[in-house]
Amino acid sequence: MNNEKYPKMVEMFRLQERLNDDTNGPKWRDGVTKQGKVINWKRCIVMETAELIDSFSWKHWKSIAGGIDLENIKIEMVDIWHFVMSYLLRFHSSEEASKMALSTMKTSSIKLPKEWSEADNARLETLLEPFETLMALALVKSDDELYHEELLEQFWECVDAVGMSFDELYRLYIGKNALNQFRQQHGYKEGTYKKVWNGQEDNVVLQEILNNHSDITYEKLLGMLEDVYVTVE
Repeated sequence: MNNEKYPKMVEMFRLQERLNDDTNGPKWRDGVTKQGKVINWKRCIVMETAELIDSFSWKHWKSIAGGIDLENIKIEMVDIWHFVMSYLLRFHSSEEASKMALSTMKTSSIKLPKEWSEADNARLETLLEPFETLMALALVKSDDELYHEELLEQFWECVDAVGMSFDELYRLYIGKNALNQFRQQHGYKEGTYKKVWNGQEDNVVLQEILNNHSDITYEKLLGMLEDVYVTVE
């Protein structure tokens, strides 16, 4: 196990646990929200992976020139990570899930290009393979520990294919989790939350803060979001 990454991994699982407690209520591990609505984390993984795939110009009837939105693909990977962690937390403690996640890290033989070229159009199907494999795994009707490990291995292959480091995944996850928590605390469900902050969407403001503070902590990030939000008219 990578001891250097372990504290950050545990932090992510605990933050996800807290977010699920706050948004879904105490029975989310049993597969239901506090309103009694069924939760299907694996379906969430499938749908978020589909959104990621739509960041590729794969449709033969349009966007013929090709290309990918690499930055959005990274954001979608973070969204997928939310649901992978939530699924694992149904069966494991934060510490157990963290150890499993670290022990299953894999690299990928497929790497997305940082700059898209015409030649990349011919290998689009190959570039999509890691993500379609993840989607297929999320549809498997199994919940045993071997399956958990296989799902994690494929997730890490996708992370590597995208070109994300563990630290980049951590930083983006911390940011997205903090924003989700902030929204909940400021009336998102009630419809009173203001998503546009002085002419910019909140996720754009978040990205600017992350870009300017690479080592920011979760609590400090929440404080900085609060400082900006109080100025919103």
